[in-house]
Amino acid sequence: MKIEKVLGLDVGEKRIGVALGDSEVKIAAPLGVILNGEDVILEIEKLVGQKNVDKIVVGLPRNAGGVETQQSAYVRDFSERLLPLNLPIIFQDESLTSVEAENTLYKLQRSKNYNNIAKGEIDARAAALILQDFLEAEYAKK
Repeated sequence: MKIEKVLGLDVGEKRIGVALGDSEVKIAAPLGVILNGEDVILEIEKLVGQKNVDKIVVGLPRNAGGVETQQSAYVRDFSERLLPLNLPIIFQDESLTSVEAENTLYKLQRSKNYNNIAKGEIDARAAALILQDFLEAEYAKK
């Protein structure tokens, strides 16, 4: 069975958190952040080529009731721009991943350094959490 490389994205209007994982190890690792600007699709395409990505998992925000929001529509529109990459694009519920990422970093950094945590670190950690949820659900059964 082929090992699949999976790219995780936490799409925001300013930044995109990025993570990478695979179907064998099933552990998502934060890669960093890409600024959501004019060249964002080219940057993602470059990453896809460098990391030999087989599919892309995109975090889909919802409100506390599980209903899609205006941000959900933004993420769906953004994801359509990824279609020319000719890779499967899978949406993964991202409920509370940014909060969980922030809390994890807070614990790691301790309170006195907390204000120095870059927003990009939170975005990358959130992307890893989104991707981890996907890897556990998708590949646990295989």
